Amino acid sequence: METRLASWIRDTADGHAAEQILRACVHCGFCLATCPTYQLLGDELDGPRGRIYQIKQVLEGTDPGRQTQIHLDRCLTCRNCETTCPSGVAYGHLVEIGRVAVAQRVRRPLVERLLRWTLKEGLTRPTLFAAVLGLFRSVAPLLPGRWRAKLGVARPAGAWPSTARARTVLLPRGCTQPAMLPSIDAATARVLDAIGVQVIVAEGARCCGAIRQHLEDHAGALSQFRRNIDAWWPYIEARQIEAIISNASGCGATIREYAYALRDDPSYAAKAQRIVELTRDLVEFLGPELTAGSCGQERSAAPTTALQPPPGQIAEPPPRRIAFHPPCTLQHGLRIRGEVEKLLTSLGAQLVPVAEAHLCCGSAGTYSLLQPALAQALRERKLAQLLHEQPQMLLSANIGCIAHLQGGTGIPVRHWIEWVDAELAARRHVPPD
Repeated sequence: METRLASWIRDTADGHAAEQILRACVHCGFCLATCPTYQLLGDELDGPRGRIYQIKQVLEGTDPGRQTQIHLDRCLTCRNCETTCPSGVAYGHLVEIGRVAVAQRVRRPLVERLLRWTLKEGLTRPTLFAAVLGLFRSVAPLLPGRWRAKLGVARPAGAWPSTARARTVLLPRGCTQPAMLPSIDAATARVLDAIGVQVIVAEGARCCGAIRQHLEDHAGALSQFRRNIDAWWPYIEARQIEAIISNASGCGATIREYAYALRDDPSYAAKAQRIVELTRDLVEFLGPELTAGSCGQERSAAPTTALQPPPGQIAEPPPRRIAFHPPCTLQHGLRIRGEVEKLLTSLGAQLVPVAEAHLCCGSAGTYSLLQPALAQALRERKLAQLLHEQPQMLLSANIGCIAHLQGGTGIPVRHWIEWVDAELAARRHVPPD
């Protein structure tokens, strides 16, 4: 695509990136077939090709209006279009550049500005978020439906392993997951402990930066990237860890972007690249070991007590008939497809077929709060496909998707590592023949 960028962006890092991305696009329209918002609205301007054209106009000097901002806001940043694109257009990077450029020229209504500020400042502070979440859960019946559905249901986390191991990994705690669903991190620690790997949580690390980045606060996002690198770097420098393990695909996809985001920062570029090299999604790290049989009934003598139920109780096996929802950040951001399903199947799960597995559920971070009508429509469509074969449980790989889907169904929605944790616990307590 021929491009002539305006002087205010032409010689900047974003300008160079945008020009390269725009020139790669051949306007073929293949992306429209897999864009969730285009599927719902049928408007070219609410599909990747139309948004690319609008961004191009802005970057070439055309003054955007409020309607352009609305069309860019409606994008889920699911990156399904990137998976579909035959030309390899990095749409995710381009839409972030475009949103910031439009935000600098179009002032949002006051209510939108207040909501975005509240989300940006409230969700990224774990202590504050935990306090507010507890308060909101106590008055849940009084809240609007879309907010109430986001609160989730508190579940006990269970024991955290205390045994030191020779192998160690870092676990980013994220911003909302420890308060909303602490059972995910605890299950991760127990399952890793069962294969002889200790989980370390670095003090000082906070939100991965995705929320600020997607709410057009790029300076705040970069600051968060640097803060996390500073918190993790001593462990890396001392060679104390073998990997950084993310059990939230949204966080993992963002951390994998640190090197790109900080590529021109002389103090952090090399460190960010090393962070990216060490970062693994949980299934990338755990899958090969579990599918190889390194943790199961045949390894019941493994030196851990973390999976044992309280005295007098029997560990119940989890449901077998499962529907798995792969988050967009897992399949389109991290490009990991089929690995969780392979792991679950190897441990005895009976996965039901799910149509339109490539489409977004509508969560998309803060999207379900900023675009509730579209998010609800996408959730209804997703749940119709997930529940079509009548599974006993839904599994996913990202806190946002889990909370969003659970708000629309009575069927339990869990992280896949919680299912694995329950399955291994049950195997360890099968009575001998």
